Amino acid sequence: MFSTLVDFFSESGVALIGYKEIIMIIVSFVLLYLGIVKKYEPLLLVPIAFGMLLVNLPMTGLMEEATLDQPAGLFQYFYMGNALGVFPPLIFLGVGAMTDFGPLIANPKSLLLGAAAQFGIFVTFLGAILLGFTGQAAAPIGIIGGADGPTAIYLSSLLAPEYLGAIAIAAYSYMALVPVIQPPIMKLLTNKEERQIKMEQLRPVSKKERVIFPIMVSVIVVLLVPASAPLIGMLMLGNLFREAGVVDRLSNVAQNALVNTVTIFLGVAVGASASADRFLQTDTLLILGLGVVAFTFGTATGLILAKIMNHFSKSKINPLIGAAGVSAVPMAARVVQKVGQQENSSNFLLMHAMGPNVAGVIGSAVAAGVLLSIFG
Repeated sequence: MFSTLVDFFSESGVALIGYKEIIMIIVSFVLLYLGIVKKYEPLLLVPIAFGMLLVNLPMTGLMEEATLDQPAGLFQYFYMGNALGVFPPLIFLGVGAMTDFGPLIANPKSLLLGAAAQFGIFVTFLGAILLGFTGQAAAPIGIIGGADGPTAIYLSSLLAPEYLGAIAIAAYSYMALVPVIQPPIMKLLTNKEERQIKMEQLRPVSKKERVIFPIMVSVIVVLLVPASAPLIGMLMLGNLFREAGVVDRLSNVAQNALVNTVTIFLGVAVGASASADRFLQTDTLLILGLGVVAFTFGTATGLILAKIMNHFSKSKINPLIGAAGVSAVPMAARVVQKVGQQENSSNFLLMHAMGPNVAGVIGSAVAAGVLLSIFG
C-alpha cells in the first residue's frame, strides 16, 4: 500500500513542481487578487491569471505543441490566435463598437493630447534599445507606454513572440493599476488651481459627423501608415457599426458576444504563455521596469501639453485631461474625473477626458503601425 502511494506521488505533479513554478503560481494569485478583490481590469486579469496558474502546474500539457502522433495542448490552440495576430484586431472591433468618438469630434484639439501621451512609447523604445534589446523586441515593449494591451500583444506576436507573455502581462498589469499610478503624477505636475478649472460644455455632434469620422480616419491613417490597417481598420469598422444605425445586430454582437469570447481566449492564452521557464528571466524584470517608465512618461507628457495648451487657449483647459491620453479606455478618463472632483465637487471632466482617451487608442495603433513598418 505504501509503495503504491509512493508511486502515485512520484508520477504526479506534486513530485515535479519546482521553486520557479511556485513563484509563478504566487504571481498568478496576486493577479487574481488584483482582479477579483481590487477589481482592477477583472475582465482581463482574471483569465490571464488563471491561464498562468494552470500552465505552471506540472504535467498538464496545456501548451504542448502538436506532434505526428498527438494533438497540441488546449491552450496552444488558444495561443495561435495571439501568435497569428487574430485576437487583437477582433478586440479592436469590439472596442470600436463600444467607443463614442463624439468628445473627440467635438473637440479635435484633444487629438493632440492623445498624441502627446504616446511619447511614452518612444521613450520606452529607446530605453529598451539602450538596455540591449533588439529593435524587434524594443518596439512592442515601447507599446506598453500607450497603455494598450491588444496592440502590445499584436506587435509582440509579430516581432518578438518570445517576449509575448512578459509584454502582455506588463501592459495589462499597468493598465489595471492606472488608478494607482496616475494620480500622484497628476498632482505632482499640476497645482490646485489648475485641477479646479471647469471646462465649457462640449458642442453636440451630429450623426453625419459620427458616421463620416470612422470612414475618413480609416482612409487617412491607412494611407499614411498602411501597417496600421488591421488595428485601425477593425477599430473604425466597429465604430461604424455603432454609428450607422442600420446594423444594430452586428454592433451588439461586436460589443458583447464577440469581444467577451475573444477576451476569454486572449486572456487565457496570454497567461499560458507565462510559464516559469519563459517568464522568470532578467529580461522580464527589465520589461516590467520599462513599463513603469512608459506609463510615467505617457501620463506626464499628456499633462504637460495640456498645461501649455491652457495658456494659449481662449477657453480654459483643465490639464488633468491630458493624463487621459493613454489609451486605457475608459479607466484613464474615470481617473481624471475622480481627481478633478476631489478638488472641485462640481467639476465634471469625464466627457472632456474621453476625447484624449479615445485619441490615445488611435495614437497607439498608429505608433504600432509605424514601428511595424520599420522593424517588420
